[in-house]
Order: sequence, then C-alpha cells, then structure tokens
Amino acid sequence: MTLPETYVDGFHYADEVKKLKYINLGETGLKVSRLGFGAGCFGNHYGDYKLEDAKLALHEALKRGINYIDTAPFYGEGRSEETLGKLLRDVPRSAYYLATKVGRYSLDVSKAFDFSREATIKSVNNSLKKLGLTYVDIIQVKLKFEIDLDLDGINHPIWVHDVEFAPSVDIILNETLPALEEIVKAGKAKFIGVTGYPLSRLLEVVEKSKTKIHAVLSYCRLTLMDDALNDYLPKFKSRGLAVLHASPGALGLLTNRGSWSWHPGNNLYKDFCGRAAQYCKENGVELGNLSVAYTATQPGVDVHLIGMPNIEFVKTNLNIFINGISEKEKKIMNEIFNRYFKPSDKRNWENIEVSQYIEAEKALKQRK
Repeated sequence: MTLPETYVDGFHYADEVKKLKYINLGETGLKVSRLGFGAGCFGNHYGDYKLEDAKLALHEALKRGINYIDTAPFYGEGRSEETLGKLLRDVPRSAYYLATKVGRYSLDVSKAFDFSREATIKSVNNSLKKLGLTYVDIIQVKLKFEIDLDLDGINHPIWVHDVEFAPSVDIILNETLPALEEIVKAGKAKFIGVTGYPLSRLLEVVEKSKTKIHAVLSYCRLTLMDDALNDYLPKFKSRGLAVLHASPGALGLLTNRGSWSWHPGNNLYKDFCGRAAQYCKENGVELGNLSVAYTATQPGVDVHLIGMPNIEFVKTNLNIFINGISEKEKKIMNEIFNRYFKPSDKRNWENIEVSQYIEAEKALKQRK
C-alpha cells in the first residue's frame, strides 16, 4: 500500500497508517483518511476535558493515520482552536490537513454571527493566530449559529441555521465567499467549503455561488434516524464537490448516554432513541458504536468527522473503520434499525429549530 503524502517517517506508526483507507477529497488533490478528527469536542459543548487527555487523543489519532482535523472559532468561543494550537506544536505541519470556519463566533446573541467581508477576514487571521499556523487547508462558511438565552434563570442553547431565517443568501454569496477568495489568494487557505444542517440551503449556496466551492459539510444527516444526505449526494458529487459528514451519533441522541440538554430534537426524538439505547444496554452493546458503523458503511461521503476527546474514543472509532463491528453488533444494529428507525420518515429538527428560534426571539424582546 502507498502511504499518503501526509506520512512523516519517525512520527507516524507506518503499520497502523497502512490499515486506513484514504480517498481523494473531491477535486482538491488532498488524499484524506475517511475518519476525520472533529475538534468540536475541544470546545466544551460536550462537557469539559483534560488537556493531557486531549493531547494523547489527538496525537494517537494522527500517528495512526487520521490526517483531517475540523474546528471552528465558535467551538468554545475560540477554545477549540487554542487547544489545537497547543497540541499541534509538536506535530509536523505536513502530517495533517486542517479546516476551520467563519460566520459564527459567540454565544452572545448581539454578536452571534457576522458574514461581512471585514469580519470574515478578521476571523481567519484570528484563527490562524490561535492555531499557530500560517494557513489552513480548507476555510468554510458556517451556515448555522447558536443562540444562548438566559430564560427563567436557565441557559438554553438553541441550535439554529441562519440561512433558514435570512430573506436570502446574498450576503454569503456577495461578501463572505468573495472574502474567502481573497484569503485563498493571500495564501492563508487553500480551498473553500460551506457547512450547515439544512441540505437544501447548502445546495442553494453551491448552485448560486460564483466563487469556486470545493467542499460541503453537513452533520446528523446520514445516520440511523436520518439518511437525507443520500438524496443530495448525486447533486453534490456531480459538481465535483468533496462531501464531509459529522456526528453519526446525532449529537448524542444515538448513544447509550443519550443527548445533551441543549439538543433541539430532544422533545420529539429522545424517547424512541432512548428505547433503542436501552435495548442496546440490555444486550451489552454501545449504540454510539453502531451509529458510527452504520454511517461508515454508507457510500459517497469522503470524510466522517467524529469528536474523540480521549484515546479510548480514538481506538474504538479506528477499530470500527478498519475492522467493522462484531456479528452480534450487526444483529443488534439491524434489529434496532427495523424496530425503531426504519418504519418512520426521515427525522430531523429543521422545523423544530425554527420554532425554537421564534420563541427565543419573542422572549428576548419581552426582556428588553
């Protein structure tokens, strides 16, 4: 087997790297591991972590051949990028590809997002400083944002996708993407991507953009409970786009632990996902592993991004991508798929988020 261009003699475990499958990332020329490192776990959205655990996890992942890292300035309001900056100091730059984002920055409603040219360029420069890098491989427009409102003394992070509420995507097409072209010309990024939850909006931006877009990233749209991404793959692929997918565990819904309190799909989906998780527990199986295995076997996606805050997550996910799951796990996966997921329509929370956003906006106005 030919080793990827990111292989560095003396840093990587050659025998482990050879076990991984690498794929061409669209038309970028980058050859990437199908399993990517999602650094959102370094931003505190999924609980706190120890820096030493994070270092062990990231370094083990890279040494074993994972060569794609994804982060964003919003993750922990800069903490994810700052953590990566510390952890990557001892890693050869040629050993990995790194992607970050622009558009969403803070939990503070008043400065939650900004797609202007000025903010976009400033954001990239800030990200490079935090990361300790001179360039990123892919810079992405993040078409989603969160609003964190303190209602009745309780913080409610509401996951929203701004393009669903904006009258048009003009600012993204006319300011953000052209600004990213400037960034690429300046050598601070190599390729441009767009990210978001609503697949129809991603396609709209791709179709209308005069700026060359190289990659699209969505999340929770190719899982046991929602495989809507499959409907869009031919449309993305026909344009030569790389397609990345994050969170096969549906932001925690498809794990034995269950979702976090901020999850927008909790009210509708927590119960039946909980029943699936309980069935897995009774059979000594982790639902999260089945979720990863299911998504990993779906064709068409180039990179699957998974948060791995400690070394055990790294080893588990690598094992699934390399060796698959056991016959017992396959049996349980088929059983829960047919019992809890297959009989229903595709499940997503696009409309749920819209309703949450409207209610949150009303509450904010009442407080003023």
